[in-house]
Amino acid sequence: MDFSVVIPVYGCKEALPELHKRIVDVFEEMEASFELVLVDDHDPYDSWSVVQSICEADERVYGIKLARNFGQIRAITAGLDCCHGDWVVVMDCDLQDRPEAIPQLYNKALEGFDVVFAKRVERKDSALTMALSRAFYKVYEYFTDGSYDPSLCNFSIARRAVISQYCSMREHNRGYTMFIKWLGFRQTAIEIVGDERFAGESSYSFRKKLNMAFELITAQSNKPLKFAVNVGFAMSFVALLVLIAAIVQKICVPGIQVGWTSLLCSIFFMGGLILSAIGIVGLYVGNIFTEVKNRPLYVIEKECNGKDE
Repeated sequence: MDFSVVIPVYGCKEALPELHKRIVDVFEEMEASFELVLVDDHDPYDSWSVVQSICEADERVYGIKLARNFGQIRAITAGLDCCHGDWVVVMDCDLQDRPEAIPQLYNKALEGFDVVFAKRVERKDSALTMALSRAFYKVYEYFTDGSYDPSLCNFSIARRAVISQYCSMREHNRGYTMFIKWLGFRQTAIEIVGDERFAGESSYSFRKKLNMAFELITAQSNKPLKFAVNVGFAMSFVALLVLIAAIVQKICVPGIQVGWTSLLCSIFFMGGLILSAIGIVGLYVGNIFTEVKNRPLYVIEKECNGKDE
């Protein structure tokens, strides 16, 4: 198998027939063998019926339905675990990623790269979405001591060796782009213009993005713990200076009144810092609890054109 295309499916069933047609056209023009792996992440809008119909019409399409919604990255992992191509393409199902750009990614890889990412230019997202994305990557860079480009997306092509190493990483709090970059290998990116979403809308709410940010940072870095320790020492030093100043002031001005307001503010302020530090430690303990249970990353409910069948 020359190529595998792995696509998580959620909330855009109307785009699937067009997506399948354009992918087939691309690989037939390239005269390459391929498989298309569609992973239904338990879409409540019945994308599975469309996946089944595409599988019945084309045996090169492998359909997977997960038993519940496990999230986009785990759906990608399910597809990567089951694919067989020498080169593996990962892309979204809403046609913001153009299938016609796959030859560009592949030709760039042939220059000697193991991974080629698509770098979206002229993104069709809102200004708020792009600002939040940039802010997240700045925070992520700080806490992980890495360098990440917010314009990079999951749309990429990678050699089988890279995908095998990615699949060997079974952390529950996972990313795709970040993990692939962490693996190393020879990587690059090319600029690709994205299209408007063909159907559906993004399922990533602000709350989901915030939770994902916390999960990724605490799963890959212990810097927040060091940050909490540094803040604690800094506040202790400031408190010591204030205490010394209060003693000197009391000695120099014997009749000065002690204020309850400042005392209460100090108590609440220090209490908040302590709770924050405990909360950060709790996040790491929670990550350990999740990992030691060693539950599967996903559960497959149904398959179409699967090897077992």
